[in-house]
Amino acid sequence: MKKEYVMGNGAIALGALTAGVNLAAGYPGTPSSEIIETLSKYSGGEIHLEWSVNEKAAMEVACAAAYTGARSMVTMKQMGLNVASDPFMSVAYVGVKGGMVVVSADDPGPISSQTEQDTRRFAEFARVPVFDPSSAGEAYEMVQDAFEYSEKYSTPVLFRPTTRVCHAYSSVEIADSFETKEYEGFVKDSGKWVIFPKLANANHGMIEKRNIQIGEDFSSYRFNTFTGSSKKAVVAGGVSCSYAREFLKDYPDLKLIRVATPYPFPEDFMLKALEGVEEVLCFEELSPFLEEKTLQLIGKHRLDIKVSGKLDGAAPSKGEYSADIAADVLGRFFGIDAGDGNDLSDMPDLPVRPPVLCAGCPHRGAFYAVKRAMQGRKAYFCGDIGCYTLGNAMPLDMVDTCLCMGAGVTMAQGFHWVENDAVTFAFIGDSTFFASGITGVVNAVYNEADMILCVLDNSTTAMTGHQPHPGTGRNMMGNAVEKISIEKILEGIGLNKIVTVDPLDLDASVNAVNECAEEKGVKAIIFKSPCIAISKPKGKCVIDGKCVNCKKCIKEIGCPALITVDGQVAIDRNLCTGCGLCAQICPVSAIGGADNE
Repeated sequence: MKKEYVMGNGAIALGALTAGVNLAAGYPGTPSSEIIETLSKYSGGEIHLEWSVNEKAAMEVACAAAYTGARSMVTMKQMGLNVASDPFMSVAYVGVKGGMVVVSADDPGPISSQTEQDTRRFAEFARVPVFDPSSAGEAYEMVQDAFEYSEKYSTPVLFRPTTRVCHAYSSVEIADSFETKEYEGFVKDSGKWVIFPKLANANHGMIEKRNIQIGEDFSSYRFNTFTGSSKKAVVAGGVSCSYAREFLKDYPDLKLIRVATPYPFPEDFMLKALEGVEEVLCFEELSPFLEEKTLQLIGKHRLDIKVSGKLDGAAPSKGEYSADIAADVLGRFFGIDAGDGNDLSDMPDLPVRPPVLCAGCPHRGAFYAVKRAMQGRKAYFCGDIGCYTLGNAMPLDMVDTCLCMGAGVTMAQGFHWVENDAVTFAFIGDSTFFASGITGVVNAVYNEADMILCVLDNSTTAMTGHQPHPGTGRNMMGNAVEKISIEKILEGIGLNKIVTVDPLDLDASVNAVNECAEEKGVKAIIFKSPCIAISKPKGKCVIDGKCVNCKKCIKEIGCPALITVDGQVAIDRNLCTGCGLCAQICPVSAIGGADNE
């Protein structure tokens, strides 16, 4: 064994390697992205790795591997589980032969998501076991257990870290070397692997009986623990348990009940843990899952125990928890004065840092070109999930809707059919286009919509960490592959008007928008320019003496590199990339010359 200082996502990956994983697939999504990347770093090319085109594809690749007896892992964030839900719900009925671990990283807050949905709910909905690690070190061991339980009960299992587990660092004892699992291979049996209604009905009954067994098994699981002997007890899981443990470290007599496997609920363990308890506080992020399960158990066994938590307002009903929140909530429950150390009343408010497009981001040019071309016209701008969602920020204000990945393409069609006097635009990134945009374009052509598709192609998956995608020419196995052309896909779908333009060439971009707006049907503009984070900056722009301080450059595009110093427009040379967009909008041509430092 050796010690490694790793991120929680790294610990999950190393735990999977220790368990002998044979294949891993996923789609990048914060906070889960680093799992696949760590597998790539440590696996030495011995296992198949892929960034799949989306989460549904990743789930199906992993399912087939698990049918052979191989161990497979699939990774995503909680929103991605929605995309993968079709195969996930079905494989729960079909079952697996090799261990299959589905990592769905939840995002309390939410910090980088549209929702605060709780994967524990999805586990119960799909009737599959869920593991809930509370720390990076624990995640390394628990993911190995997850593979074992998956094979023991021939079921996929959900592994549910949250943001602070995924991104926290810890010293972890890991194996000196890794070996992949040997497996039998696929054995044809249509009575088992082909899910017809009769088989589904029979398997559903089997699942319900099996889950009772798993709940009993979980009652002796090593990470389901309780300490202390007080009449009041805290029930917690995941990182919330770590916060509770931190607060209670000086009070060993106070009872802390840790539930590491919330579904199937370990009833026998919980009954034992509740002996002598008169009042319970459930402390958990996201939904009141443990609280509801505890209430059900107490009602089922007619126990005289009061339960508090989210449902009665004793704990916050939304948002991310912290050590300070634990001190406040648990302190009130146990009647402990948290002390002056947690008094933050004199602390000034943190500065507001709204998310913005990076200085030099080519998306800024695309949005501004569409805005300028549509000035005075009725137009709707449907956004999507990615860096370009930040086009909603002032002064651009160019994202009217954002629902989920790929929805911008189809929502633009919906607006067209009910308000056909408006020009409707759909903005989508290159990675998102491959993940969930293509079917929407097919829908538009087939149903004769009138819309303009704007593909913001920056040659990477930027928001989640610059992962490759089908248009980049490389994959996670390190191989150079043929780039899949967005333009050729659009031609194949049937688009007759496709224009490719550099979004940092303002005049050409405005002309392209105007040109497409005058034609009927489905048109596409591919705004193609590399992400500034992966391309070499062109230099620095400078302001000369002709500047009249009109501040049009600041008011129109909102580039972070454009600032004022003593009331005068200036360029922050630490941020400027020399993209030249500001120079193209200056009314007196006072901005120019990248000096190529």
